[in-house]
Amino acid sequence: MWAVLSACFAALTAVFAKVGVKQIDPDLATLFRTFVILVVLSVIVAAKGQFQSLAKSSAQTFLFLTLSGLATGASWICYFRALSLGDAARVAPVDKLSVVLVAIFGVTFLGERLSIANWLGIAVIALGAWLVTI
Repeated sequence: MWAVLSACFAALTAVFAKVGVKQIDPDLATLFRTFVILVVLSVIVAAKGQFQSLAKSSAQTFLFLTLSGLATGASWICYFRALSLGDAARVAPVDKLSVVLVAIFGVTFLGERLSIANWLGIAVIALGAWLVTI
């Protein structure tokens, strides 16, 4: 259920962002979007009383969350730049090549195993992203 909701919100993100970057620099748009996310998540974490558990986290947790944050930021900067230059219907599917890369990275670095059917699905996603670009 959460993954389906994520996909729905990601689709809305592409449509809303495409309209939003028409009259503003994509980097500034990314900054504003990040600020909105920061405010909303701060309210959610505060309401749940989760700030105290942050102090109990390990250095490794902070390192990998920092790396994840940097990767997210780089992804958003590139995504908004791509949306400012191209059609949302073409940009978003190419962005979803991340699914293919996650599968490859998961197998390579995390020791995950995928079935032949899983790899077939990954190949279809890659093919679909390529077909959208031609």
